Amino acid sequence: MTKKLLSTCLLSTALLLGCGEVPEGDVEACEHLQEGPATPVTATTASTGAPAVSNDHKRYDITLVDASGGKGGAVSFAAGEAGDYILFLGADIPMKVTDSAGGAVSFEESTKSSTVCGEVKGRHVVPLEVGTYTLTFGPTTEPAVSLVIEEAAHEEGH
Repeated sequence: MTKKLLSTCLLSTALLLGCGEVPEGDVEACEHLQEGPATPVTATTASTGAPAVSNDHKRYDITLVDASGGKGGAVSFAAGEAGDYILFLGADIPMKVTDSAGGAVSFEESTKSSTVCGEVKGRHVVPLEVGTYTLTFGPTTEPAVSLVIEEAAHEEGH
């Protein structure tokens, strides 16, 4: 609780003093990476039938499976609205996004951190149309990865 109070005070101070813009999506993602709620998911090696994840203010703890070159796997995400989505990862591992036709979707931005908290090891902004996408992780030596998805539109009001 003390850590959360300190983070809240520092964030409030930064906002009041104008020390820099803090993206709301990052604040929410950090909260979910730190505190949950968490939903366990096991990735699959095939994009067909991959378990679903959502941008429903949860952390998805994705167990990776044996794949070519180490651990990996896929989950699916259904974008209900067209726009930019931010994919926050709790581990620094390779990730790609493909559309329902198998075409690669490029990241608009990609970093390995957030200024808000240290739990973010990957922060990828990806433009999506309405539809279902496959998020593929790996290969990696990591046995699991945490994922939080936020809509970038949350940031525009701040």
